[in-house]
Amino acid sequence: MYSEWRTLHLVLKNDQGHTSVLHSYPENVGRDVANAVVRPLGQALNAPTTAASESILKTDKQVKWTMEVICYGLTLPLEGDTVKYCVDVYTDWIMALVSPKDSIPQPVIREPNKYIQIILKHLQNVFVPRQEQIGNQIRLCLQVLRSVQKLARDSTNMARETWEVLLLFLLQINDTLLAAPTVSGGIAESLADKLIGVLFEVWLLACTRCFPTPPYWKTAKEMVANWRHHSAVVEQWSKAICALTSRLLRFTYGPSFPPFKVPEEDASLIPTEMDNECVTQTWFRFLHILSNPVDLSNPSIIGTTPKFQEQFLNVSGVPNQELNQYSCLKQLPQIFFRAMRGVSCLVDAFLGISRPRADSAPPTPVNRLSMPQTTATNTTPPHSRRHRTVTVNKTTMKTSSVNTTHSTKVQQHATSTSPLSSPNQTNSEPRPLPAPTRPKVNSILNLFGSWLFDAALVHCKLQNGVNRDSSMTAIATQATVELRRKGSQLSTDTMGSSTVFDANEFPENYEAGRAEACGTLCRIFCSKKTGEEILSAYLSRFYMVLVQGLQIGDFICHPVLASIILNSPPLFCCDLKGINVVVPYFISALEIILPDRELSKFKSYVNPTELRRSSIHILLSLLPLPHHFGIVKSEVLLEGKFSNDDAGSDKPVTFLSLKLRLVNILIGALQTETDPNNTQMILGAMLNIVQDSAFLEATGNQVEMIENNVMKSHSRTNSGISTASGGSTEPTTPDSERPAQALLRDYDTAAGLLMRSIHLVTQRLNSQWRPDMSISLAALELLSGLAKVKVGIDSTDRKRAVSSVCTYIVYQCSRPAPHHSRDLHSMIVAAFQCLCVWLTEHPDMLNEKDCLKEVLEIVELGISGSKSKNPEQQEVRFKGDKEHNPASMRVKDAAEATLTCIMQLLGAFPPPSGPASPCSLVNETTLITYSRLPTVSKFSFRYFVLDNSVILAMLEQPLGNEQSNPSPSITVLIRGMSGRHAWAMQLCHLPRVARANQRMFIPEARPEPKNDVGIKYNVKHRPFPEEVDKIPFVKADLSIPDLHEIVTEELELRHEKLKHGMTKQIAYEAGLDHMKEEEFKKKSYPDPVTECKPPPPAQEFQTARLLLSHFGFLSLEALKEPVNSRLPPHLIALDSHIPGFFDDIGYLDLLPCRPFDTVFIFYMKAGQKTSQEILKNVEASSNVQPHFLEFLLSLGWPVDVGTHPGWTGHVSTSWSINCIGENEQGHEEIVTAEDTGGSIFNGEKKVLYYADALTEIAFVVPSAVEAQTDTSESNVSEQESDSNMDLLPGLLKQPLTLELFPNHTESLNSTQRLSPTSRTRKTPHGRTVPPLGPETKVAVVWLEQYDDLENFPLSDLAAETSTGIETTTNSTSIRNSTPEKEVPVIFIHPLYTGLFRVKVHGASGKFNMVIPLVDGMVVSRRALGFLVRQTVINICRRKRLESDSYNTPHVRRKQKITDIVNKYRNRQLEPEFYTSLFHEVGLKSCTP
Repeated sequence: MYSEWRTLHLVLKNDQGHTSVLHSYPENVGRDVANAVVRPLGQALNAPTTAASESILKTDKQVKWTMEVICYGLTLPLEGDTVKYCVDVYTDWIMALVSPKDSIPQPVIREPNKYIQIILKHLQNVFVPRQEQIGNQIRLCLQVLRSVQKLARDSTNMARETWEVLLLFLLQINDTLLAAPTVSGGIAESLADKLIGVLFEVWLLACTRCFPTPPYWKTAKEMVANWRHHSAVVEQWSKAICALTSRLLRFTYGPSFPPFKVPEEDASLIPTEMDNECVTQTWFRFLHILSNPVDLSNPSIIGTTPKFQEQFLNVSGVPNQELNQYSCLKQLPQIFFRAMRGVSCLVDAFLGISRPRADSAPPTPVNRLSMPQTTATNTTPPHSRRHRTVTVNKTTMKTSSVNTTHSTKVQQHATSTSPLSSPNQTNSEPRPLPAPTRPKVNSILNLFGSWLFDAALVHCKLQNGVNRDSSMTAIATQATVELRRKGSQLSTDTMGSSTVFDANEFPENYEAGRAEACGTLCRIFCSKKTGEEILSAYLSRFYMVLVQGLQIGDFICHPVLASIILNSPPLFCCDLKGINVVVPYFISALEIILPDRELSKFKSYVNPTELRRSSIHILLSLLPLPHHFGIVKSEVLLEGKFSNDDAGSDKPVTFLSLKLRLVNILIGALQTETDPNNTQMILGAMLNIVQDSAFLEATGNQVEMIENNVMKSHSRTNSGISTASGGSTEPTTPDSERPAQALLRDYDTAAGLLMRSIHLVTQRLNSQWRPDMSISLAALELLSGLAKVKVGIDSTDRKRAVSSVCTYIVYQCSRPAPHHSRDLHSMIVAAFQCLCVWLTEHPDMLNEKDCLKEVLEIVELGISGSKSKNPEQQEVRFKGDKEHNPASMRVKDAAEATLTCIMQLLGAFPPPSGPASPCSLVNETTLITYSRLPTVSKFSFRYFVLDNSVILAMLEQPLGNEQSNPSPSITVLIRGMSGRHAWAMQLCHLPRVARANQRMFIPEARPEPKNDVGIKYNVKHRPFPEEVDKIPFVKADLSIPDLHEIVTEELELRHEKLKHGMTKQIAYEAGLDHMKEEEFKKKSYPDPVTECKPPPPAQEFQTARLLLSHFGFLSLEALKEPVNSRLPPHLIALDSHIPGFFDDIGYLDLLPCRPFDTVFIFYMKAGQKTSQEILKNVEASSNVQPHFLEFLLSLGWPVDVGTHPGWTGHVSTSWSINCIGENEQGHEEIVTAEDTGGSIFNGEKKVLYYADALTEIAFVVPSAVEAQTDTSESNVSEQESDSNMDLLPGLLKQPLTLELFPNHTESLNSTQRLSPTSRTRKTPHGRTVPPLGPETKVAVVWLEQYDDLENFPLSDLAAETSTGIETTTNSTSIRNSTPEKEVPVIFIHPLYTGLFRVKVHGASGKFNMVIPLVDGMVVSRRALGFLVRQTVINICRRKRLESDSYNTPHVRRKQKITDIVNKYRNRQLEPEFYTSLFHEVGLKSCTP
């Protein structure tokens, strides 16, 4: 920068301004003159007179002569008061430029600049070191420095020449005292801090008022380079450059850039009047005034300055062995660290991550404690202390070898912050993100890269001929770099051999500074923006730094390794080109950190918990790589270059072959981790790797790895990383003693991973993790997630999971009463929920008797507080004999929900109607609509309540579609705690086969007569037999005369008349007989009139009475009130004619049967900040990335809002069962939806939906509102109200209000109406929103550019995330915070590799960390949808656990049923009740 300019060294050397005429006289002459002349002047100044006496010097001649004497007096010994008087006079005179006084001679006042320039040159003599009375000299020097400081601060008319003399004066006195090697207790050691402080402060003032010319800058730079063995130089430089940087950033990046806060004392170094251009010029020059700070790591450079050479050689040129050569050089490691810490602070400031912690005052600009001062005691372990005699080559350094010991290793105080801790990182605070407007990586490296790369490779032994030449560092020549690399290594006479320092032999002096540089480089590269390009030269150097810093085995450097790990958590999430070549080295480093429980070798440098957390973050980003890249080969280049094992195999390593090592690290970390947050991160990672393996095997893409050679390559010592760099002699996990084949069998398949995960988690869940709520919840969430992994494993492993959860519940319930708290009960409730997940996912487990018994015992324990059969007690306590004493009502409710799940959901989900509703999609309106009988209405139903918990709605009229079968049938709507279920029941007297063949009862028929059988004879019947005619008459026979004998004429007439009548009668009778005979022939057989027939079957039934009677509910005992109980009878009737009855029935149907959650998905393009821009992105598929649409469809399946019977994301359209949807219309929508970017799922017509037996989720993609959507939406809502609310006409007249805060409702609606982006969804008339507990919603944001997450306008999008239940949520029951802060946000950023980076934000409180997705995790495409969905489920479950107002669905329904019973109970006496059963439904029974 100043190569074309000359320095001022010759000017200073030839300047004799500090000498006096008296120096030409003998010493006693000058001393006497000075004593005589100065005394009256000094006494006059110090005299306690009331008024200041005038100076006795009146003319220029007098003043100049006196100044010659004073100049000589300043060189005298400090025994008397002469030197003090001289200093007093001069410090008084130089105030002529500030505030002239009478004590100052008039010539000085008239021409102050001229005289002050002379005075400053004379005052140099004060700073010439004396051997005696050092204390007095220090006081005089400080007096001069304070006066000079006041002069520079307060003078307003100082000429340029005076400024230049002042700067040269300060440079020269600093050089006089500081250039020479430091002597312990000397004046230089005492004054160094003040000297440098005044120099830098005055120099900055000069930059403002009289900017120094380049020769002055060049001279200052060269001189400061000679003083760097004083720690004060680096400290004062760091203060000044940090203060300048704070001002520079303020106007360079604007007010939105995070402020770089420095202490007020440091900020005051920069004059307020310094303009921006001056700050810029001064900042750059000041940055380089220290020269290359990496020189501090090399004593051969610091020890070759001219003053050092003068000290090392005595006057005769003979080496002086007794000089304490290393009294100052052994402080170089400390100074080097402070210099690197200063550079690190600057880098952090430019990255925008130097925000101060709230828990500590800022001792340094980045609020990190400086490194502790080393003590005089050597604390290096005895086995590593080696006395070395370093012989320096005289041709290059002109120094002699001197005995020394290794410098002390920096020890960490137990109470101080670690010197290697990453910036602003504490156990509880998240790592701050770099500022979005930060400069590019290349720009920062252009400024600081050469120093940082050099410092990061200090004293590294580069392998296999890779030289650090000038092209590598770009700041020094080959010779200098070579010298620095070897680090004063040289042959030693005393040891008799030529030794080259390597990482094993060289003292660990400079590790702290090197570690700081490595950590800073890692932070720089981790701050890369999305799409930003970094020069390949910088990347290659950085990777070499990583390879060297991550060396393990003999070359391990613990501070450097810890610093790299601490500052690299997001390194693999930044899309750095070629970063995967260092994956094996990071794996090797993680293998010695995570499975090590104690981390004893790192404790002195860093907080072990932070180190483990950073290691876990790195592990999270490495886990998906083996499956993602498969057999792609890695480190083809690096393996041959940097392997520490020259005989190692040069075979390239495939990513898939690293899977075993990563899984081993993960399992080892879980077995040794004790920190709750770290443990939860590991648990999330386990579900990630297991699920990814399962999906990979399910798609058939699993790469075969069964060959023996591939299996062998998994071993730690032959994995493509050499033994020295990749292996460790210590077992890293308890599994390391097992053969590799066994590990492969365990971990190489999803089933093996799943089994191993279940074993590990269940074992620890019932041991170490039981007392800790956060770990317990995470472990139960992991088990729930593992239950959903579709991999076939042995039933014993599944039973192990269920049994461990049961054991966990037993332990927690049995804890002493003082330990019972809300948190403990939350853990028990979560365990019951986990149990339900396992049972619903694997219902066949309950086919095994022991498993069923164990589960039901746990349910009994949760409901009643104890088991019927305890191991200690042989006798069984029956339910009726036990006193109910559950752990809490929440626990009891959770156990009842588990029992309901077992009895009603297992094996019955999803129902034939689909997973959208576990209930029947039938209610009274549906039955009325599809009934063929016009007389059926809503009053045709009989309503009964069983046991105060089940409402029966009985429809006795047949529906008209089964008239051919007159068997008694009834349709019953059963509304219970678990939902609404419709049963169509029929009374059956015949077996099913008989009913299929014979539809109704018909008696057996008689056989038909056969009239054509036999011979028919025509016989004329006689009154008497023919033989009677042959009997002869006797006299007696003749005594009776014949008729004609006695007839007269008169009688004859009568006789004829009678005969004629008889003839007619005979003919009539014959005809009648004939007719009867003909009629008889025509008659059927048998005669229906006379036939004996069975009675016909009944056609009309009072089926409700029959059903209740058959179930035994119509007994007198069932109708009586229980004694000593407020409960109603077992069976009661409801009066449906009471106004409001059907309103409450409809209200009950609106209470969901499962927890429901809502996810709002946003797409954020690069650089966007406003809500309108974000909402418009999803309108066309061309605006979004293809992976986004794939991600949407992996979350759930599309459903039509109008016909969907489940949750839709808003209460106004949810749980609809009577909407009539047109299939054709739906097909049209699907066709038009093909070109959308997801906006079709905005909740107006379609949403994405997912449901299982225990929960349902609606995924809504909000989009921008158009003007015409309001009318269409209102039409849709009106249609829904017509179709949904036929049962609720009463609400139109008397609307029910069950909201907790009606006023809050109105205000919320008004704000929604005012919002330009909000949709005004109208709840259908009469549809009352029930209070549904805490609102559980999550935002998922797809980020094209990761840095945009800080600009996401969550508060502006709050109107888009309305679900309609905000009005029913009691805000006091949850945290009192703004709604947008309660909404957790999952940010998803697609990486160029095809993987996805995840950031979880906004979950607060003790339920903060939810798995499986955690900050910094990298996820594959396959598992992304599943993991997001599972995280949403867990977030919402935890929010419900945390809420005081939340009741489980079955409890809410039970409470509503009780309310309905109390309001609409038909209070009849038993006779009236029985009578009503025989009456037509709808008729009022007669009451007296």
